[in-house]
Amino acid sequence: NGSLTMIQAIGLVIASLSAGPIIDIRGNKVALLSGLALIVIALAAAPNAGGYGGLLAVYFILGLGGGVVVTGANSLAGAVDPNRRGSVLNFLNVFFGLGGIVTTYVASERIDPATVCYLIAGLTAITFLVNAVTRMPGAAGRAAFNLADVPRLFSRPALLLLCLFLFLYVACEVGVWNWLKLYLISVNFDATTAGHIVSYGFAFGILVGRVVVSRILIRVPALTVTLVASVLMAITTYAMLTLQSQSAITAAVFCAGLFMAPVFPTTLAIASDAFSRAAATALGIVITFGWVGLAVSSVIIGALAQGSNYGHALMILPIFSVAMVLVNLVLRPVLKAHTVA
Repeated sequence: NGSLTMIQAIGLVIASLSAGPIIDIRGNKVALLSGLALIVIALAAAPNAGGYGGLLAVYFILGLGGGVVVTGANSLAGAVDPNRRGSVLNFLNVFFGLGGIVTTYVASERIDPATVCYLIAGLTAITFLVNAVTRMPGAAGRAAFNLADVPRLFSRPALLLLCLFLFLYVACEVGVWNWLKLYLISVNFDATTAGHIVSYGFAFGILVGRVVVSRILIRVPALTVTLVASVLMAITTYAMLTLQSQSAITAAVFCAGLFMAPVFPTTLAIASDAFSRAAATALGIVITFGWVGLAVSSVIIGALAQGSNYGHALMILPIFSVAMVLVNLVLRPVLKAHTVA
């Protein structure tokens, strides 16, 4: 599981670096259609992969497609109202939570996995057609992601801290998506109930959180939102791994989703605002480090979870959340100095 997630993350990394130039030169529509087509191919191929090697190829293609769609969708939505980018991106990512509810619920039921793959491939194909007939802004004609900007940007402490912050966050969020069900099964939950907790608990928490925060960000600074979210992430992820009763664990998982909800889109908004002169390049770098966090944490959790010791392995989540708090506290004066400069 750790290796498959790592290879998917490598696909996401490559996509996050390449999607920006594609969007700038060819436009959002080309990028989104390309990403959706790759997802359809990967999902349709998954039931016929034939073994572990085939699944590695499927997960890599799925990572490529997913990374292009994530970058393209956030780029398109972020341009709707630059003055309220944080609110817009949180609203867009409400639908990430909705997708999480539907897919984790379906996956927890006694449905043939091949049927699930073909069903989601079909829905993605419909989305492809919707995007194909939807008018979108034209291409800029030149790449805003400029390799020449990378050394200069990496000399800015604010960017390095944003990269580290998203590295830690993605490791936490995807750690729940990929491993929580296995942990719950290991502590004697049946598979269906464990899947429902991920769906109704975590995914629903993300959906609710992004609906609420899209309004809060109109009045509350983004750095304050991410700081409070990080503190509460540390508390709730620790609680969900130490509580005993099913109802208490479900409540803790819901709260973990609720407090994780604003972090990813709000961090992207902070990066875009802080590096407005090279926003696409900065955004691509920050997102890339988020996917690197997924790859690294997958290997770590997979290694620590040998022998079904998932509770021990997943303690990485509250530890990384505490690290996020520390990074946020350091980022505040650094970002203020960056803005003044």
